[in-house]
Amino acid sequence: MNYTLHQLEIFHKIAQLKSVTKASEELFLTQPAVSIQLKKFQDQFQIPLFEVVGRRLYITEFGEEIALAAEKILEEVKAINYKALSFQGELAGKLKIAIVSTAKYAMPYFLTDFINEHKGVDLVMDVTNKASVVKALENNDVDFAMVSTIPKSLQIERIELMKNKLYLVGGEQYKQTGKNLSTKIFEKLPLIYREQGSATRHAMERYIASHKISTYKKMELTSNEALKQAVVAGLGFSIMPLIGIKNELNNGSLQVIPVKDLPIVTNWNLIWLSSKNLSTIAKQFIEHINDNKASIMEKHFNWFHKY
Repeated sequence: MNYTLHQLEIFHKIAQLKSVTKASEELFLTQPAVSIQLKKFQDQFQIPLFEVVGRRLYITEFGEEIALAAEKILEEVKAINYKALSFQGELAGKLKIAIVSTAKYAMPYFLTDFINEHKGVDLVMDVTNKASVVKALENNDVDFAMVSTIPKSLQIERIELMKNKLYLVGGEQYKQTGKNLSTKIFEKLPLIYREQGSATRHAMERYIASHKISTYKKMELTSNEALKQAVVAGLGFSIMPLIGIKNELNNGSLQVIPVKDLPIVTNWNLIWLSSKNLSTIAKQFIEHINDNKASIMEKHFNWFHKY
């Protein structure tokens, strides 16, 4: 047998995604190139690695075993590369971060210079809801998390990154009056919520309960992007973080509606377990954030001051 690491990587990705097309997209290769390498890999085995039924690709039991072996081989290759870079005096290894979904509009700006400066650092970033982020941190699956609400159940260290402002937002169809929205009008708005476990959902429910607002209609969507598009389309209104709607505010497809006691203001924080034995990469990242967060805010988020 004479298969290559490249073929192992391609087959492993296909086995993960159950799709040649999706694998080609993730590997930044053309679909024909992936198909050719898959055929060359399969030709080295007498037992089928996969089968196509209808238009769907299925990995055989033998193929699953090969994919598992390929994963282990690829991880060992990465370890060799990390060791080589370390011996050259460079940072090398993985930086694992879990962030709440809205934080995806901010966290990349705090990562870019660090990742570009240290080519041997591989970033693994999981974008999910608050409950899953806290669980990943608690289980020590990640080095850091980015949240707007500090989990009270964990002993953590933190760096305050930036303000998180949440406003009532509507589509361009809404006619502004120039005055704060009354409770009577607020109660007539069809409201759209994030899913249970979302920090945005919790903040919205807390605001509505504290002001004794009886909601008219409740819809629930499981991502900030889906919620945003629903509001743009005129399906309803929502209390949303400012960080995720910059472009829509600029082009007029969304607008901030003035309401008493809004915005809700919290803070985005980079957090980690107090008991965690931080890697050299993690320590360097903390130093990078402390040294550069002010300039990052000035460069990328000075538009916040308009609201």
